[in-house]
Amino acid sequence: MKKIFIILTLSLILAPVFAQEEAAGPEAVTNTFNTATLIDNQTVASPYKGGLELQIHHRFSLIENVKNLYGIYGAANTRLGLNYGITDRIMIGAGTTKDYKLQDIQWKYAILQQTTDNSMPVSLSYYGNMVIDARADENFGPEASYKFIHRISYFTQLIIARKFSEKLSLQVAPSAFYFNSVPEYSDTTGYKNFNLGIHAGGRYNIVGNHCLMLEYDQLLIKQDLSDDDHPKPNVTLGWEINTPTHAFQLFVANYSSIINQYNLLYNQNDLTDKKFLVGFNITVRF
Repeated sequence: MKKIFIILTLSLILAPVFAQEEAAGPEAVTNTFNTATLIDNQTVASPYKGGLELQIHHRFSLIENVKNLYGIYGAANTRLGLNYGITDRIMIGAGTTKDYKLQDIQWKYAILQQTTDNSMPVSLSYYGNMVIDARADENFGPEASYKFIHRISYFTQLIIARKFSEKLSLQVAPSAFYFNSVPEYSDTTGYKNFNLGIHAGGRYNIVGNHCLMLEYDQLLIKQDLSDDDHPKPNVTLGWEINTPTHAFQLFVANYSSIINQYNLLYNQNDLTDKKFLVGFNITVRF
């Protein structure tokens, strides 16, 4: 076992050295997506080495009527985040979200990159986060059984993307996530700690730096809840305007959470109920 470990370690160390001596490989496809997030879901994109990305995510409340100015006067949800490129392939980030007082740490690694000669037809990235719910202790069950770990949830995802043309990019992303503590309403009803989900999304360049974007998220594990109370799919339709240093997105969605695992598990707005909200994202690159 020790010999195998030594061989693997030397391989990891020496492989980049020998790779430098080889002829340059196929050119990687760039700008599959413009930012680290499509709308709320991660993309295969990351800040370049040493690059910093500031993200502002804002959600107005559900559209009701003119009295709340169609959601603008209602309670809003906001996330502020920073992403940093350790290398051109590795990103770390952190953020804070208003609803549930969530504090997140996230990371991303570009495993594969699509090439212009199609020898690698897709890009593949791994994404993960750890989120801490900073609300008061009483939100996590009886005081006698409270532990800090009850506040934590985890999310992990593989993102598979392909840039089909200068106009169209699509991605799909299976995910797994775990909540250390979830609401339970009785011995037989409640949410499950471990869950699986699937995301699909895309971007289509309309003209110039204007793009149309679509996201769809589906929870794959049935909860111990009635059909009416079961989490609903997330759907988002948005418009993006890009510059070399900024990206602005305006969209309509049927959910208000911003963090992936909360979007998948707790959305109760069915599309048939026509419950939607307006939101916007701003990304600034440094």
